[in-house]
Formats: sequence, structure tokens, C-alpha cells
Amino acid sequence: KKDIPAANFTIHEIHCRRNLEVCHYCSESVPKSEMKNHIESEHVEVTCKCGVKVEKSLLEDHEASACPLRPAVCQHCDIQLTFSKLQDHESYCGARTEMCSGCGHNIMVKDLKEHPRVCG
Repeated sequence: KKDIPAANFTIHEIHCRRNLEVCHYCSESVPKSEMKNHIESEHVEVTCKCGVKVEKSLLEDHEASACPLRPAVCQHCDIQLTFSKLQDHESYCGARTEMCSGCGHNIMVKDLKEHPRVCG
């Protein structure tokens, strides 16, 4: 957006009213000739692979941060799985045990990061 000289403002306003339209979904100014395309490309409702319906323009954000089928990585074994399965997997995976090379005790994987402090 630019500043418009006062002398040109009336002509500018007439031009905008004739050629631009405000989208009732996003309040963005769009050329009237492109409004149909804007609505179809930005605001049409699409269905994500998880079954949730979202505006097409919001699909990428949904898939990255809210979709239960988005990829997630286990903090214990670095395997990739869907976010919806992550909690159950991490509970199971973190309860596995590995032998500590320092003290010889079997330590749950979820406690391995803290174990060196108490291992001695």
C-alpha cells in the first residue's frame, strides 16, 4: 500500500470502486475479475486425509500442526509414525529397558537422559 497524493485521491477511489472488491471471507481487496478464482483457490472447503474439512488456504497449516495424521518422531527411538499414535508408542517405547554401562542396572529408556546424574 502506498500513500496517494490528495490531488489524485478521488480518481484513485473511483478506480478502486470500479475494479476492486473486498472478499467477504478474508477482507482482502481483490480485482473483481479475479474474485471467483480467489474464492475457489483460497476459500473453498476441502477435506484433509484425516477427514476434517478446512478452507483450502488453511490446509497446509492444519496438516503441519493440527492433523492427527501428521508425521511425528518418537523421542526414544526416532521412528516416524502418525501423531495420533505417538503417545501410545512413546509410553510403550519409553518403558523398555537398557543396561547402563556405568552401573550395570537395567534402566527404562525414558529415564536414560536423567540416569547419569544419579548413576555415580
